[in-house]
Amino acid sequence: MEVIWWKVLVSVIAAIGLFTHSLESFSQNFLKYVSGTFQSSIERFTQNKFKGVFFGFSATALVQSSSAVVAIVISIVDSGVISFGNSLPILLGSNIGTTVTAWLVSFKIEALGISLIALGFILGYFKGRISIAAKPIFYLGLILFSLELISQNLDPVKESPLMETFLSYATIPIIGVLIGAFVTAICQSSSVTIGLSIILCSNGVLDLNGAIAIVVGSNIGTTSTAFLAAMNLQHAAKRTAIANLIFNSIGVLIYLPLAIFFVILVQQLTNSLAYQVAFAHLFFNIAIAIILLPFTKKLAHFLERKIN
Repeated sequence: MEVIWWKVLVSVIAAIGLFTHSLESFSQNFLKYVSGTFQSSIERFTQNKFKGVFFGFSATALVQSSSAVVAIVISIVDSGVISFGNSLPILLGSNIGTTVTAWLVSFKIEALGISLIALGFILGYFKGRISIAAKPIFYLGLILFSLELISQNLDPVKESPLMETFLSYATIPIIGVLIGAFVTAICQSSSVTIGLSIILCSNGVLDLNGAIAIVVGSNIGTTSTAFLAAMNLQHAAKRTAIANLIFNSIGVLIYLPLAIFFVILVQQLTNSLAYQVAFAHLFFNIAIAIILLPFTKKLAHFLERKIN
């Protein structure tokens, strides 16, 4: 059956728009829900590197947006609440937190999305703190539901030679990384890129090599948000944005020569392509955090000397 491209394109763009809006709305409403404890928590957790990584992971996993968490961290560094050096472990933890999105997509929990939408809608009619929780629950359900819409709308392109040819270039690691970085920078959301990669991989449109390269590239693309957030702020905020770019760039440089071995490793873990991509994303970000965490103080001192 011939693919009607304009219908597929419009449907996918609409579904991606719903997904992006759901992520933003979930982040905003969840942050309102926890706003009273967020700042006190960030001060307490950044006194220790490992606690900082854990805080970055937890905050991003809950908010479902590393861009939002990094932007908040940059603003808090700018205000002087935490030091530039203490913010760096949070950035590494935030990268690990983005892997939760990959697992949400790979689990294919469509029924949960519908259930959360219904639950959030019902809770909105109650009074008190329960009603405050209604919006985050509703938008989390909408995130899951929109992912299913994207998957359904991409279904017709499975057998398309045109799409197969285009995405075949992503199997070359450096090109896949550049595609991931570009798409993420345009969408301003690594979650969109990661979700699309896993859905395309699950639907047989994109192979594992290309999906992993695109997901790795999304780490660099998401740093553009940090630069936008730091643009009009003080030197400490700019240093944080640059450190975030350095961390993710080093991760890509480590990945590129080892890409083939990395793919072979995750293939041994499971037969599910979606799980393989999710495991690859998780292992990659944990490995980068382990490698770079001992050097955060040295990087902080270096950037403080260079940017003042």
